[in-house]
Amino acid sequence: MNTILKNALLPAIALAVSSGAFAAGEHSGGHHGGNAVGEPGKAEDVSRTIEVTMRDNYYEPESVNVEPGETIRFHVKNEGSLVHEFNIGTAEMHEAHQEEMQMMVEHGVLKGDQINYEMMEMDMGNGHSMKHDDPNSVLLEPGDNKEIIWTFTEAADLEFACNVPGHYQAGMYGDIEFE
Repeated sequence: MNTILKNALLPAIALAVSSGAFAAGEHSGGHHGGNAVGEPGKAEDVSRTIEVTMRDNYYEPESVNVEPGETIRFHVKNEGSLVHEFNIGTAEMHEAHQEEMQMMVEHGVLKGDQINYEMMEMDMGNGHSMKHDDPNSVLLEPGDNKEIIWTFTEAADLEFACNVPGHYQAGMYGDIEFE
């Protein structure tokens, strides 16, 4: 196998293998990354809350600092005019997830400023639905807000991103920096 092909396939294989780590989420087996990314946190372990505002097409704040082992409550609100996502992962995970999000657009699940929740239940042609209920991600219509409680189990090269088609490419991502 040539190096370019190998480097392209390894993140996808790693994501597929790690997808069994959590039962939550139908979104192509989940779009979390197992222990390299962290794990769902418990409310009683939260050390602080970080307010995240999504706009068209950027986040406030643009980066966050965390410590390995820290459990953070992210209160995420969409103040943009479009549907946006807040997803914790690696750059490779986001790249793979963008293909799934494109399927959501192609099937009419995402339409600019709204989400067709009924269509999220249908099979997207790969045996999975687009429920988008993984513990490291929220997908919000304009004006909506939700929380994620996440434990960063170890330092890793992570970012938060919006994987709605074109949003990541427009700069809608931020760094998660470990102290």
